[in-house]
Amino acid sequence: MSSILITILIWAAALSSGLMGGVYFTFSGFIMKAFDKIEAAQSVAAMNAINEVILRSLFMPVFFGSSIISFLLVVVAFVYWGEAGAGLALIAGMIYFGGMFVCTVVFNVPLNNALAKLGPDSDNTQQMWSRYLRTWTNWNHLRTVSSLISCALCIWILTDH
Repeated sequence: MSSILITILIWAAALSSGLMGGVYFTFSGFIMKAFDKIEAAQSVAAMNAINEVILRSLFMPVFFGSSIISFLLVVVAFVYWGEAGAGLALIAGMIYFGGMFVCTVVFNVPLNNALAKLGPDSDNTQQMWSRYLRTWTNWNHLRTVSSLISCALCIWILTDH
């Protein structure tokens, strides 16, 4: 796995997964904790605002681009199976795609959609927010760790040449 295109792919995977890991770490590390310290209605409004803005931000091309890159990493690993770094590339791509992309689509996005439907004066705002905060953050921890593990594995591949 030594062609320049493969090296560029691995660099792109390392950088994009590291960037995404940083975004997710920010939420797990302090944003969600800060939201937990304010009233539920304010937290819901703030999170809904973030979820609206993020869809029209540079986050989306990086989110989808990094997901495509991780999928390509898996494909390249199978094509070059048996060569140095192929096993690590396979693991890095699968961890990222499953732990970041699939987790986001299957867990975090549906939680965001449910939160968006919650009215600001709903009777169960506090209960819904508490459940959302706990569940969303736990899945976000998985996205953070998956992204950073993938980044580390890609760096390992790049330094092992």
